[in-house]
Amino acid sequence: MDKVLSSFDKLKSYIEKEQFKGWDPYDGLNSRIFQALPFKHWDLARLAWIQFFKRSPFNFRKLLMVPKAYNAKGLGLLLTAYSNLHQIKTTHPGALPYTLEALEKQIHFLAKQLIDLKVTGYSGSCWGYNFDWQARRLFLFPRNTPNVVTTYFAFYGLLKAYEVTREKDYLETALGAAKFVLNDLNRTPTADGFLFSYSPLNGNNTVYNASLLGSKLLSHCYHYTQNETFKEAARASVQACLTAQNKDGAWPYGALPVQQWIDSFHTGYNLDALMAYREYCHDTSVDSSIQSGLDFYLRSFFSDEGNPSYYHNQRYPIDIHCPAQLFVSLSRTQAFKKNQLLATKVMDWTLKHMQHKKGYFFYQLKKGVSSKIPYMRWSNAFMMYAMSYYLKESLK
Repeated sequence: MDKVLSSFDKLKSYIEKEQFKGWDPYDGLNSRIFQALPFKHWDLARLAWIQFFKRSPFNFRKLLMVPKAYNAKGLGLLLTAYSNLHQIKTTHPGALPYTLEALEKQIHFLAKQLIDLKVTGYSGSCWGYNFDWQARRLFLFPRNTPNVVTTYFAFYGLLKAYEVTREKDYLETALGAAKFVLNDLNRTPTADGFLFSYSPLNGNNTVYNASLLGSKLLSHCYHYTQNETFKEAARASVQACLTAQNKDGAWPYGALPVQQWIDSFHTGYNLDALMAYREYCHDTSVDSSIQSGLDFYLRSFFSDEGNPSYYHNQRYPIDIHCPAQLFVSLSRTQAFKKNQLLATKVMDWTLKHMQHKKGYFFYQLKKGVSSKIPYMRWSNAFMMYAMSYYLKESLK
């Protein structure tokens, strides 16, 4: 634990030194150079530019004038992490070298930043990314287009902030996200229910983890409001995703033929969402699906030595989300104690192979040249979020 706490403190210090701002794997179109060129109007050029930044192991963002910025999902992850630290400090006063006052200061700062970043013009509270994103050649998501992934993590951060501060504005803003999910997201009907879309725009309407994040958000809102509409919509989306689960417990990424890969951290997302639905909507019929999914997740993506894999049939690239999500999913599925040895081995592996001496975490390890760029949302906010669950569970 001393090693983990030291590593965590270095990460926390790095993030605070950066003032919670940073780069992102997908922020290439924020380049002031690119925005000054006529190519910005060509979809293929936008796609190539984003992929160049995302895939390059070298960081050209300073050279090409991509500014560091706040990212709503990253802020939501950090807000959850600081709220977890606050809960740890409250129950175990001597476990962490931080004061409650210092933690509360950061919680209020992050919550207010998130509220300021809320996107207007939709039915309820919602958030998007701070960059334009070209999804293949099919469609362009303009900056601040709300989506269910960013909205969920912002929503949950505010909900956690409310739980430790009792600031009603945080709760009211968070609960407002239910209207966005119900009224603004598209629905793709299935034989057993429907799938929520990724965003109000067309495209990405068949992704299971995105739909389940909508279900998860509504499940939390049902817990606070007892609004049956939230529960029924969550159930319909959950049922559609359960039907898509393979017999071995796995989920493909999505329903389309081109979405049939099976990866580590999205499997973890699905498990977390189903557990939230089970807990808050009081539906134990999903228990067998959760257990089979968890069994598949643990045996397919982690070796006995603690080495993580990206895909169920391919190890590389090892994304920082692959080890990080394990700590969250074990906590959310109440399986941490049973699998604490594995969690410890994976944490040891991650600290040894994916953390820089300055405290930040790498993006991806590859067979060839790895990408060790310190992305704020993708790598550092997510790892601080994940480590806060590891600490929370280890100190119980």
